[in-house]
This record gives sequence, structure tokens and C-alpha cells, in this order.
Amino acid sequence: MSRKVNCCLLKREAEGLDYAPYPGDLGQRIYQEVSKEAWAQWLGHQTILINEYRLTPIEPEARKFLEKEMEKYFFGEGSSVPQEYVPSDD
Repeated sequence: MSRKVNCCLLKREAEGLDYAPYPGDLGQRIYQEVSKEAWAQWLGHQTILINEYRLTPIEPEARKFLEKEMEKYFFGEGSSVPQEYVPSDD
């Protein structure tokens, strides 16, 4: 039986994650309040941020930026894509 959470992003009950996807308190909060569907949406958004800002995720500053954006995406005012971003047509 899958674990259900009241997803803070989707604003409804949905299937929860199998494990904390990020270390520390933020990872635990995501595990408790974010659904698999919302996490998948974040991963797509994070990919846009990495590509558009040309981030190297192994660099501490890039990780710090992505962590702040992740927190805003789920629990704050939301995370925006860069103004220059143009979605592809595929």
C-alpha cells in the first residue's frame, strides 16, 4: 500500500515519496508534505534552472541556490524560471 500525504503543492491528498529525497530538515519536510507527482514537477523545474543558469550542481553555491529555490517552490512564494526562458515545442 502506498503512503499518502496531503501535498502542499497540489493542495490534495496524493501518493507520498518512498524516502526523503534531500538531506536534513528540508528533506524530512518534503518527505512529509510533498507528493511523488509534485516532486517530479520540481525535478523538471530544477532542470530548467540548471540549464538556464548554467549551474554545476556539484558547486556549493549552485547547491545553495537550488536548495533555496526548492524551499520557495514547495513552501514559499514559488520558484520562477528565468525571464529569458522559452519552452521548447516538443
